[in-house]
Amino acid sequence: MKKLLVANRGEIAIRVMQTAKKMGIKTVAVFSEADRNSPHVKYADQAVCIGPAPSNESYLRGDKIIEVSKELNVDAIHPGYGFLSENADFAELCEANDIIFIGPRSKAIRVMGSKLAAKETVKAYDIPMVPGTDEAITDIPEAKKIAKDIGFPILIKASAGGGGKGMRIVENEAEFESQMDRAISEAKNAFGDGSVFIEKYVASPRHIEIQVMADMHGHVIHLFERECSVQRRHQKVVEEAPSAVLTPELREKMGQAAIKVARSCDYIGAGTVEFLLDENLNFYFLEMNTRLQVEHPVSEWIAGVDLVELQIKVARGEHLNLKQDDLKINGHALELRVYAEDPMNDFLPSVGNLEVYILPEGENIRVDNGFEQGMDIPIYYDPMISKLITYGKTREEAIELMIEAIDNYHIEGVQTTLPFGRFVCEHDAFRSGNFDTHFVKKYYSPSLLQDQETLEAEIAAKIALKHFLKEQKVLKVPR
Repeated sequence: MKKLLVANRGEIAIRVMQTAKKMGIKTVAVFSEADRNSPHVKYADQAVCIGPAPSNESYLRGDKIIEVSKELNVDAIHPGYGFLSENADFAELCEANDIIFIGPRSKAIRVMGSKLAAKETVKAYDIPMVPGTDEAITDIPEAKKIAKDIGFPILIKASAGGGGKGMRIVENEAEFESQMDRAISEAKNAFGDGSVFIEKYVASPRHIEIQVMADMHGHVIHLFERECSVQRRHQKVVEEAPSAVLTPELREKMGQAAIKVARSCDYIGAGTVEFLLDENLNFYFLEMNTRLQVEHPVSEWIAGVDLVELQIKVARGEHLNLKQDDLKINGHALELRVYAEDPMNDFLPSVGNLEVYILPEGENIRVDNGFEQGMDIPIYYDPMISKLITYGKTREEAIELMIEAIDNYHIEGVQTTLPFGRFVCEHDAFRSGNFDTHFVKKYYSPSLLQDQETLEAEIAAKIALKHFLKEQKVLKVPR
């Protein structure tokens, strides 16, 4: 593998290219007209514009990306996450054109891309699953009867879904049909597939995921868990590894379950198996993400591996040189997704110019970044600016370093999730480890964040005044 094209943008494109360069592999960036001056374009050895700003005219144009790859004699394509990363047709297109797709085979993507097909596939492996329907709902009266048998509250979920789209919590029988109609409509609009299913709603779950890696020779390992329970709109904002609540015995059980899920679809490469964990520490299979995850850096830090390097080696046909017994958890890592969103206004996107953009630096601070000062935040893509990751020997150390890093991350021109990240890190529920996916609903409100920021501003003003008075006193001392 001499030349690698990254079919993505921003921080993940740079992240992949950093490892490729370390391995002596030339890199090719693709970019839309909106991203012409983006850092990932400058970082690559070669860069090609593939279309206008909208993603369906650029980053989702698999045919155009293949065309560029062939013109530049590219050996492999890394899809990053989002865009074409879980597109089975694109993986097949790569295979048909003798280009290595750095990810699983199209069959695994297709099976795990449908929540219903995934449940059917892993059923034979004795993996715990949330009670619910095994196939798409077509008969709503019959579905209502099943929901009553399962017991309310229940969850309606889009089979092809993700990111909270096509998902509805139904508290009682009276609202079942209206919520069903909304879920089907949203699923059709978001995924072009209105298939939905129902399952028992786990009231106070934690979102725990297991990182797996598999080679072409039947060797599958897990690289421990990530805690991803701090979410807004069913999407993650703060992640950490390891989880504060898993015992070594439970970790091993969940890890082995994740390996079975990977084996069930002949998986190759890096993947993530997601589970719900209830208040009694019972776990249930949720889905499998057939790609590198946004939050992969926390796993890299505690396991001491470069997951992108492993992806590339596996794609080249190499044996994994790691055995499960070789892997040990070392320390604790925390990640905050820095979104251009306004936490004071329901986390709505905040579009604007990065008038000030200064990254925090220091030992055990990592920023996977895709922007520079003076750039605009495009309206066409996910509003994530960067990922801020900290590491410590203990969870407490990683949290304290995260607060310090947030304070030293200076952004002006747009609102971001940095203040929310500080709020989370300072909250008793998070610090104690006693929280679940309802953290935002239970503990967060814009007024609380405002109160916190006002208090911090007052403290800063008092410190500044004290320093000023001290300086004045020094200046007045007669010589």
